[in-house]
Amino acid sequence: MAHAPVPDPDPGLRAAALQALLLADPAAKVAATHALWQRLAALESANAADPALERERELVLTEPPAPLPGRPPQPLLVPPAEVPHRTPFTREGLAAQLHAIAHIEFNAVNLALDAVWRFAGMPAGYYRDWLRVADEEATHFGLLAEHLAALGHGYGDFTAHDGLWTMCVRTQDDITARMALVPRTLEARGLDATPLIQRRLRQVGTPEALRAVEILDIILRDEIGHVAVGNRWYGWLCDRQDLEPISHYRLLARRHAAPRPRPPFNEAARRAAGFSEADLAALTED
Repeated sequence: MAHAPVPDPDPGLRAAALQALLLADPAAKVAATHALWQRLAALESANAADPALERERELVLTEPPAPLPGRPPQPLLVPPAEVPHRTPFTREGLAAQLHAIAHIEFNAVNLALDAVWRFAGMPAGYYRDWLRVADEEATHFGLLAEHLAALGHGYGDFTAHDGLWTMCVRTQDDITARMALVPRTLEARGLDATPLIQRRLRQVGTPEALRAVEILDIILRDEIGHVAVGNRWYGWLCDRQDLEPISHYRLLARRHAAPRPRPPFNEAARRAAGFSEADLAALTED
């Protein structure tokens, strides 16, 4: 009879990120992710974080046989075109829209944890950045799960698609592609979409919809920082490899079939997230 692997009782920070990634229960994953950030904060207060991360940076971890990421049996994952479109002007439709955003945030927790454990050889600041991102994404998921519960629903009640994690898999062997195509492409689309969603929710005008607007304010504020993390490390990696960032981005987008960003663009948020004027101009180039 097969037994589940016993977690290491005292793993390093990167190994602990992998353990959190493997957890299927969303509440357990959120709790483990917050605990990981708190552990790093305790090391920071003792001036021990950098030495700990430096000791781990060259550690090559082995991908476990269990499928990644750990996730619950629901929601049912379907192709993006098969996810039903629902209007937020009904209570059920509002819950479905919040569920779609919660699913993005759940996957964002996973991708941040994956960025920590998978890629060795990066500076301590890289791991610190992605542990912070994971913690904030876990907070976002918790806020949305709480609001879904107030609407009589839970995570898993609606269908969802797996586009964000699919790109994580495509870029699992190339950290430069990962930084280019997940945070600064797929997550950057959220910077553009969030104000449009908020405008529609304000039109709905119910207390539940307006609470969703408040949660999205928090998410948008933090996501600017998350996209900035992707921009920062993409630029660092390009500089290290003597790559021209814009032309290399085009190559990576073609190689990994990344979706092309579509207007309207939230240029103020993208600038705050570290996109240059050349980056913004390249968004509309053929």
